[in-house]
Amino acid sequence: MEAKRRRKRAQVLYPQPSADHFETETSAAPTELEWCVDYLWRVRWNVAGTHTQRVIPRPAVHLVAEEWQGTPRLVVYGVATKIFERELVGDGQVLAVAFRPGGFWPFLSPVAVAAVGGSAAGLVDRVLPAGSLLGVDDHELAARLTREQGLQDDGCAALANWLSSLAPSPDPVAERVAVLVETAENDPSIVSTQRLADVAGVSTRTLQRLFTTYVGLSPKTVIQRHRLLDVAAAANAGERVNWSALSAELGYYDQSHLIRHFRAMTGRSPASYVADSV
Repeated sequence: MEAKRRRKRAQVLYPQPSADHFETETSAAPTELEWCVDYLWRVRWNVAGTHTQRVIPRPAVHLVAEEWQGTPRLVVYGVATKIFERELVGDGQVLAVAFRPGGFWPFLSPVAVAAVGGSAAGLVDRVLPAGSLLGVDDHELAARLTREQGLQDDGCAALANWLSSLAPSPDPVAERVAVLVETAENDPSIVSTQRLADVAGVSTRTLQRLFTTYVGLSPKTVIQRHRLLDVAAAANAGERVNWSALSAELGYYDQSHLIRHFRAMTGRSPASYVADSV
């Protein structure tokens, strides 16, 4: 069942051609995990040859059941600062949990917290086996989710049940950070750390500390990512875009700043990207 999304999606680059190669299903998090999990998802693909999928990610951690280094594992994908790329080959699928921003941090074992330097910043741009971070053996479940045909339809439920069995008590600070990130995501008037700190009712220093600990990125970087996702959403909408008006709406200093921001992430200007997407 498609999850009732409160928030926006990551932006798949060139979504129309990509739709010929894979399909995505999402489902809502169980009630006991709503404080930390955004949704669960499954991607199935059928590719003649290979297809490289590129995505501008949201600033959140994903827990993925897949073949990793030749072995079925549950793998943690930390918050990414760059485009996420995945080469799809033949037929396949992956199951995953998308955490709310900051929602994964309370799950880490004390040993893992120390190993990554005491904050979620130690997970940024890293891909690690879940067992080493959660202090559990993930091999059996990973094997079931990736290899048994019988679990293809209820795999997300099995993954959610496993995660629920490990879940710590709800962390009110993690939930507060998630709400702040989601506020920045959904309110384009938030264009600075100071503005988000004012909304939170805290100092910029406190906001920086909370984001570094729970999300791994600075508030400024998180805000910029969401504005970039807004630009990508407009570029993917299939309608003519007034880039000057959009830059003003999203709080960019001018249109050239919007263009540079988009090009730095994707390698293309927004206009060139739209032309290539037709």
